[in-house]
Amino acid sequence: MRRSGAFIALLVAAMVGASATPAGAAAPAYRYNFLAPGGQPRLTETVPVNVVFVGYEPGQVGAGAFKGELAKKYEPVVRSRLAYDVVEKLGITYKYDYRLTYADRAYENKFFNQLGKLAKPAPLTEYQEAYNTQAGVLDVTANHTIDAPSVEKYLAFHPPSGVDTRRNTVYFINWHGRSDFKFHVYTKTGEPDPDTGYDFGASRDSRKMIAWGGTTADDEETGLGATRRVWFHDLSAGPESWTENYDVTNADVDGDGEPDYRMPPIWEYAAGGYRTPAALAGDLGKITRYVALNLLMTTSPLYPVELPTTEPPRSINIDANTYEGWPGLDASARYVKPKLVVKELSELRWRNKIDYDNQDFALDAKNRACYDGFVSGESCYPGSGLPSDANLFLYNRDNLARTKDDGNKVDYELPVFNYVLPPDVDPPLLGFADDDWQTGTQSYVFNFLSQSIVESGYGLSTTTIHEVGHHLGMSHPHDGWDSETGVDYAPTGPTFFAWAGDENNSMMSYIDVNWDFSQFDRDNSNRFLTAAYWEAANRLAATIPNGRSRGDLAAADALLGLAKVAFAKHDYRAAYTLAEGGYNKVVAAAKKSGVDPSSAARAMAAEADAERAKPDVKSPHEFIDTLDPQGPRAQP
Repeated sequence: MRRSGAFIALLVAAMVGASATPAGAAAPAYRYNFLAPGGQPRLTETVPVNVVFVGYEPGQVGAGAFKGELAKKYEPVVRSRLAYDVVEKLGITYKYDYRLTYADRAYENKFFNQLGKLAKPAPLTEYQEAYNTQAGVLDVTANHTIDAPSVEKYLAFHPPSGVDTRRNTVYFINWHGRSDFKFHVYTKTGEPDPDTGYDFGASRDSRKMIAWGGTTADDEETGLGATRRVWFHDLSAGPESWTENYDVTNADVDGDGEPDYRMPPIWEYAAGGYRTPAALAGDLGKITRYVALNLLMTTSPLYPVELPTTEPPRSINIDANTYEGWPGLDASARYVKPKLVVKELSELRWRNKIDYDNQDFALDAKNRACYDGFVSGESCYPGSGLPSDANLFLYNRDNLARTKDDGNKVDYELPVFNYVLPPDVDPPLLGFADDDWQTGTQSYVFNFLSQSIVESGYGLSTTTIHEVGHHLGMSHPHDGWDSETGVDYAPTGPTFFAWAGDENNSMMSYIDVNWDFSQFDRDNSNRFLTAAYWEAANRLAATIPNGRSRGDLAAADALLGLAKVAFAKHDYRAAYTLAEGGYNKVVAAAKKSGVDPSSAARAMAAEADAERAKPDVKSPHEFIDTLDPQGPRAQP
């Protein structure tokens, strides 16, 4: 690392020196190659996407039909702005380089032999039994469980020849039709909720899966040991609850009156089955595009990753405030693990210094009335012009001053409000990360706890990590943005199958079998932050008088150029570091030129917010993390 840092410093010096004006010469107007004062970043990446078919032959999954579903490129946007009719691009363009591989018979024999060794006899799940009660193609018998992390690790380090799993890799698996086939589901166990000890993966049939991946090298429970980027999907597993592919009878499975598109078990792609065999290639293409790419590997941020501060913060305080309304219980002591919260968030935002503190408050009458109205649909601020969904935002905005307990010790206090409710109250949600109700900028995090939530297996720690993850920009792996069509979609109707994205090692999932951010989460966060620092550098550079601090600005230009190269080479951590270095050089230039970076950034942010603000009141809360009794998370 030291040699690399020295090399970068020398390269920057050489690039800056090459642009210097000879002594005595007139100073020409400086032309930057990468720094664009007032403009957007220009980050491009040709993204290799390996797609490996194991147990599928070209006659079953034709390359043409499969590729016909895929996108050529992707441009991330800030999704929260969409609710206010603003399409805010990040300045990133991904161009996909698809590389299809059909595994040969020798590889398939070896892989399925490995699956057979990992398979352990198990009772049929509730959902396999439900499938058997329908007029399906066959009956599921003699079920087996297979440890999902073990399969991911095998695929990560034993790919077919020519497949580099350090790059994004999707495996499509079909064991059915072979003489050694066993009915099976995948499991992820041994990572219980840290506050309640409840192991969702072990205890609930709804957490028996057909897909998995995204594990990091250093995951505490199932780390791969080296960085790989693998997600596998197996239609010969299950049928399962999460994507409701066990239901081959009802078109509308979520009860909203619209048919829900889902991929049935592989044997249902048959004459007289749930879907025609000709649809298989297109269905796997849909999973690749609308799940693996849009929701896992190359996503869009939910909120702006730069956070609502005048300058990008280095230190972040998770400023928890707990409204203690459960008599006899100190919830902030019993149901939060601060060290775990800080540890997991620090793995995502690794260049920030993150800490945690908490204050307890009584759940007063006004606050309780606002909560009750939030649930029932009655505004507690009728004069505000905002709907009841804004109740908690408005109450806590009005009382925010009492929560500010860190003074100037940190760059950003991230406001978290824990509502701990009496035992007779049954909240319909675990939490949500709210916006500012004007521009789509993130505001506060709200978490909920009650006796019913604890009995369901949840405390406050994992909800805090998840919701703060949203506040820091991370989206769910089951809803997202499709760049080519310009559609922001949820797992319902024509994209119901997007629920499959939850079956990965991400804290942002609903599946509750792990509490870590995935490798895909880390990659995306580093990419987003590269763009955020580059844009911050561009904006600040626009305030510096022409001709001032040219050396620092030239150094910033060089660092941004190196960031662009690192980004294109898929070295996202280096790209983020270099972009931040470029921004810091612009800060130095501003100070030398008599420009206050904070005031300049504040003025530009106010101007941008004024342009974004819309007169129409919207309710952009499709990202509430619900415990809907009919939703997949609540199923046994």
